[in-house]
Amino acid sequence: MKWKQVLLVIAISASSAVGSVWVYGKLNTPKSPLVSNADGKLPFNYAGFNGTVTGAPADAVDFTKAANAAVPAVVHIKTKIAAKKISNGLSNRGGNGGMDDFFDQFFFGPGGGNMIQPEQRASGSGVLLSEDGYLVTNNHVISDGRGGEAEEITVTLSNKKSYPAKVIGKDASTDLAVLKIDASGLPYMVYGNSDNLKLGQWVLAVGYPLTLETTVTAGIVSAKGRSIGINSRQSNSPVESFIQTDAAINQGNSGGALITSEGQLVGINSAILAPNGTYAGYGFAIPVSIVRKVVSDLIEFGDVKRGYLGINYNPSQSQNESMVKQAGVKDGQGVYVQSVPADGAALAAGIKKGDVIVKLNGNTVSSGIEMSGHLASLKPGEKVPVTYIRAGKEYTANVVLKGTASKIDDVSSAEIVGDRLGLELENIDAAKAKQYEINGGVRVKKIKSGGPFSGTRMEENFIITTVNGRDVKNADDLGKYMSDGSGRLKLEGIYPGYNGTYTYQIKLDDGDSDF
Repeated sequence: MKWKQVLLVIAISASSAVGSVWVYGKLNTPKSPLVSNADGKLPFNYAGFNGTVTGAPADAVDFTKAANAAVPAVVHIKTKIAAKKISNGLSNRGGNGGMDDFFDQFFFGPGGGNMIQPEQRASGSGVLLSEDGYLVTNNHVISDGRGGEAEEITVTLSNKKSYPAKVIGKDASTDLAVLKIDASGLPYMVYGNSDNLKLGQWVLAVGYPLTLETTVTAGIVSAKGRSIGINSRQSNSPVESFIQTDAAINQGNSGGALITSEGQLVGINSAILAPNGTYAGYGFAIPVSIVRKVVSDLIEFGDVKRGYLGINYNPSQSQNESMVKQAGVKDGQGVYVQSVPADGAALAAGIKKGDVIVKLNGNTVSSGIEMSGHLASLKPGEKVPVTYIRAGKEYTANVVLKGTASKIDDVSSAEIVGDRLGLELENIDAAKAKQYEINGGVRVKKIKSGGPFSGTRMEENFIITTVNGRDVKNADDLGKYMSDGSGRLKLEGIYPGYNGTYTYQIKLDDGDSDF
């Protein structure tokens, strides 16, 4: 019995050893590669499938040619705003005479209620567009902050030569400006095609950030057709359809170039989302499709000639998407037409209230932001194919764009603005305004359940007299001044029969509604 047990243990041990050797051999036998490579390279493959199989790693993208071509065409812009005397609104207020004058001079210096704004200096970037000295930058780079421009603007090239610059034209709606320097034989950038940019495509940002010299950073296209509400700070009719990129962009990069790996200009760097004041991975550039049109108009006319489609829509993306779905477009992509003014181009082409626009000039339109971006590159008088859905069927109309925004009648204006705010509104007539001792206003007839103001203490019959600090005489004014660039909405007004002014504030999506 004892020997049998010993033999059994030996047999088990032997079989285990053989098994171990067999497993070891299997694990260490060189496997056949998925793809044979004569040079012995490891079989790296992309996750995406392109119809072919290759084991060699892709060639690295070479940015050197693009960077070297772009740097000489990107300039450093420095501005100077002279010291100014500005009013604090306390002068000529009347009152007690001598003692008031004493305190005014004590706190505000000679001149009483006037204060001195010290000299200001700023800098940014710009892009040369012609050999004879035309260049583009951001409007905010050369602005004095009050609708004018800096007294002194100096452009310095990459070779350190400096020139005084003249403002040819500026457009606050798109935050673009064209300058001219007296020089010739200059290097300049070639326009690319921003409409053809793909998500994930490599791009370079070129400019003069912070206190540094020319700087080139690389990243990808993170998104297209972005609206961040920033142009509302300087315009009541902002146009935003930004290219978003993670290429490092910092203060001073404004007005610089966003280029492809081939060196073509596809955008003008304009803004950053910077929670801590510096680069956080979110940069925004104005697409060159808009830049080209604005620059051309500013050079030729001194201002921008915009083509208007003649429709009104809800600029809130979420509310527009909800309307589109209710109209039968399941994916929610498109622009719901809330109204079509009688003098608009769209009505003349047969477009009606309730239609959903899904294409403009051959470009897919998924939101109002995209539509405004495409329209910003078009001129008055252009015939544009517009594809829309009505009652489940697709139609195409040729719309001849008009050169002015359509007039919105009082009823449709109140309806459009009211839909956005979740309110039923009506304008106060002159007799009521006189009775309530106000210059005009908009009465809240009803607060819709689930609307932005349904969670506030606002009550029906509230009369809106100011929005974001600006006087409101009618619903047109209310719609025009609703955006302050931050998404905050502050309404002030009265309740007939009650004393005092009442204030209500909410957070609201920003955007445009008249195209």
